[in-house]
Amino acid sequence: MAEEEIIESAELDEVSEEVVEDPEEGVVSDEMLDQIADTGISVIQGILEHFDVGEITIDEYEGDEGELILDITGDDLAVLIGRHGRNLDALQFMVSTISMRKLGMRYPLVVDVEGYKNRQRAKLESMAQSTANRAASSGRSVKMRPMTPYERRIIHIALRGDDRVTTCSEGEGPARHVVVFPK
Repeated sequence: MAEEEIIESAELDEVSEEVVEDPEEGVVSDEMLDQIADTGISVIQGILEHFDVGEITIDEYEGDEGELILDITGDDLAVLIGRHGRNLDALQFMVSTISMRKLGMRYPLVVDVEGYKNRQRAKLESMAQSTANRAASSGRSVKMRPMTPYERRIIHIALRGDDRVTTCSEGEGPARHVVVFPK
């Protein structure tokens, strides 16, 4: 299916663009959050009409970093996750982009499938802690495997409060990775 067909099926409206810079500063009201959630859910449903995934449920909740999480549950959703979560990353991108155009503003919206990203986050946080332990005990920097921007962000957040280490991202494109330095 062509991208234009997916976007048309989501019935994009032209809206003036407004950017929500920091949702934690109270800029977003409860009504706006409801509108963002409703728009995201509508976009997901519009996209999933083109897939044979059966009956689905979409739960919404607020994440630890102020983002709005839309978690899709159903019977056979493995196709939405794909290999190493690549299909889920693509779905996330489409839903965020279409929602932003429809709403005319940017807000952190996370699409998850049956808690997949939550489980991956726990694995990444554990990996971050073990890497920090290795860097701190050896006194040498440790390079992690290449990761997506979302995965790197989780690593940086997981280690930002660890006084033993600092982190930075290095590399370009798909080879970009986190390096953990001892202090």
